[in-house]
Amino acid sequence: MSGKKTIVQRLATLRERLESGMDRREFLRTAVNAGYAVGMAQLLGVDDFLAVDDGTVPIVTALVRSDPDDPRSIEERTTTVPAEWYATVSKAFELHDSIAQASITGYLGSAVVPGDHRSGEATISVNVSVEDLGRTRAVLERILGDVAYNVESIEEVEELDEDRERIDPTFISDVGDVDDYRVPGGVGCQAEIGMATLTPALYHPQNDQTFFATARHAYGKSGDVRGGELALPFEDGTQVDLGRVRHDHPVEDIVAVEPTGEYLPDSAVEGSVSERVRGQFTRFGLADLAARGEPLQKVSALTGHTTGDIEGIDAITCLTGDVCRRGQLRWGNEEDMADGDSGSVSYHPDPDAPEEGVLVAGLNNARTWWPGQSYIWGTAAYQLTEQYGYHF
Repeated sequence: MSGKKTIVQRLATLRERLESGMDRREFLRTAVNAGYAVGMAQLLGVDDFLAVDDGTVPIVTALVRSDPDDPRSIEERTTTVPAEWYATVSKAFELHDSIAQASITGYLGSAVVPGDHRSGEATISVNVSVEDLGRTRAVLERILGDVAYNVESIEEVEELDEDRERIDPTFISDVGDVDDYRVPGGVGCQAEIGMATLTPALYHPQNDQTFFATARHAYGKSGDVRGGELALPFEDGTQVDLGRVRHDHPVEDIVAVEPTGEYLPDSAVEGSVSERVRGQFTRFGLADLAARGEPLQKVSALTGHTTGDIEGIDAITCLTGDVCRRGQLRWGNEEDMADGDSGSVSYHPDPDAPEEGVLVAGLNNARTWWPGQSYIWGTAAYQLTEQYGYHF
């Protein structure tokens, strides 16, 4: 791949052009010219590059709170990866964005599938309607060149019906099981038209607010749902009010709910063993997890605790709603999610301190319902940060 080789060559000479004490503007210009994405370069510094070995480059894998109780104490977590792997995945991300902008007839979605660090490969997986399969291949060859890709057809998506076994939801036993009135993610909640699952506490550092959050589609498919109510149900049939929807994000399928009573969101995921949430993965952090074969986990109100492999990163889906959803994460298997699990998050133990907590990967708001594919999907945490400044 000529584009990949060009990036690798530029990365190889990057450190020679960097100097300790270089001002921020010059550093960013140098890093971006060498093949780093602007967003990635903004999170790195000169010292990150000067400290790595030949043939490797630093990437920012996560945003982690140095003080678990202070949402504003976010720090960048870095690791080192092979330069060739970084170049390949970067090129795949770049060309994947071109697919989304190409207005391909019958296009239903796509995702980047990073290879492992040793192979340095990455694949772009594309979904199209079955009747447009032939013409799509010709368009993709023109856009992608020699970047590896595969095309899978989906037949009559809108006419496929779901046939799911009913699962009884798991609710918190009673009010006494909510310590200090702090409610963790992974437990069932009641929105206006249905049940969903809470995320861990969602933060917005610009206005220093902490929100409950869950799936937006639990409030209906159209209109502004700001002001909508959210409640916490218990096993005995009672429930308490948690708050009102403050911010409505239908494309990302999430609502941020402002607490209005004594109950507050907690940075935790409730399960057989409760996990503290310390932060979240970046896009390249998820790619690095996939390259190392590390699975994700979730806890949700109906199917409980499940694990599964990452199936696609930076995904786009045009299967639901009137617009395509960007920044999606595909992982796991469709049988690991049921109606009422929407709003839960996928996560992985903090690679640097697994005993201290977990990092959020993304939302779980849908699953495949057509033959040939099986995964859960939802908006990745990094997409929420890039678009709105939220973080977990």
